[in-house]
Amino acid sequence: MGPAPLETAQARKKPLLNGLILLFLLGMILANMGGQMYMPLMSIYIRDLGATVPQIGLFFTLSSIVPLALQILGGWISDTLGRLRAIAIGSVVGIFTYVALIMAPTWEWLLLASAFSAITGSLVGPSFDAFIAEQSNEENRAKMFGVTQALFGIVGFIGPALGGWLAGVRGFKFMLLVAGIMYVCATIIRVGMARAVGKNGGHKAEKLSFTGLKANLGAMFGLLFAGGVVTWILITDGVRDTSFALSMNLFSVYMQDFGGLSLQQIGLTSSIFGLFMMLTVIPAGILADKVGERVGIAIGFFLVGLSLGMLVFLPYGAFLLYLAGWAAAGVGVGMLQPAYQSLISKAVPAKLRGTAFGLFSTSLGLISLPAPWIGAQLWQSVSPRFPFLITIVVIFLSIIPVWLKFKLPKAEQAGGTGSANTEPK
Repeated sequence: MGPAPLETAQARKKPLLNGLILLFLLGMILANMGGQMYMPLMSIYIRDLGATVPQIGLFFTLSSIVPLALQILGGWISDTLGRLRAIAIGSVVGIFTYVALIMAPTWEWLLLASAFSAITGSLVGPSFDAFIAEQSNEENRAKMFGVTQALFGIVGFIGPALGGWLAGVRGFKFMLLVAGIMYVCATIIRVGMARAVGKNGGHKAEKLSFTGLKANLGAMFGLLFAGGVVTWILITDGVRDTSFALSMNLFSVYMQDFGGLSLQQIGLTSSIFGLFMMLTVIPAGILADKVGERVGIAIGFFLVGLSLGMLVFLPYGAFLLYLAGWAAAGVGVGMLQPAYQSLISKAVPAKLRGTAFGLFSTSLGLISLPAPWIGAQLWQSVSPRFPFLITIVVIFLSIIPVWLKFKLPKAEQAGGTGSANTEPK
């Protein structure tokens, strides 16, 4: 009983960021810089390759199928093989995403790129959050997520502006080539880290087996349907993701056609979003650690709904107001991210973190699968603004279950015990 307070005090005094985490984040920054260069402009690139608005919605619906099949499987692989190994495997596959993006002659061929990207995301996404959780203590976990997200926010600030500028000056293909080179550099770092940890006493990877998968999924689905915090995270996450999928994939087209913004200006709006998110995540993490995660999540939903409501009613050519709206949205998402990540990591056992983040970190699900296509149809048949209005209403309504149900009893704080501090640093 005696050493426990001393160990806790020593753990609190450890620096949040060690050399391993910094190298890990460098790889993440390089890899996701490329993604942020093209993703805000993806619907415009699809249209440039010959797609109509309904076909853009169809593209995002079809591209959701592969991630839907892989999101939990990727988390299980992360739990079994280890975080860095899963990230390394996913990164190698990710190289083919850029090959397909650059070589695609028509928009239909971009579905191949989305399939490779889905495989990568299913392995890297859950592993990132689980790895960060394992490098922190429960007392400062939200702050840890905030600090890492702030460093990671460099991606959201520089990437869209750089991508919009390169696409506007040299075209989409050249911009994608630059992004692909960054990704290859990140892959080299990630593979090197996985090999180094494997040689220097990292945890031995377990064997992938159907029995292990069955046990992992059984435990996870038991939590999902137990009626506790994890259940309500699933419900609100599914409803929220469906509403976002109705509209947000078309927002760059909306800003170009109804806002009068150029490619460079659209890229800059995403950069402003990333900058304000980066500035918010650290204080948001500290707030979540002190007063609870549901406070940050509720505030974040309110700000996102408010900013989106502002954005869809702006007049043509109001570029500065678009920047202000996206800045407010960045603050809102910055409030959400560390609180959500901390809550999930505490609500599930450490051995299930990869699977849990694989389920919650994506915006895909059975219910939201047809949402992009439905949103495009609503754009055509009702009005371009209508899908966004649905999203706004759902965001505000989500605050109610967040405030009432996102309460984590002490008995459910399984994720932050034991193993969180036994991983090699």
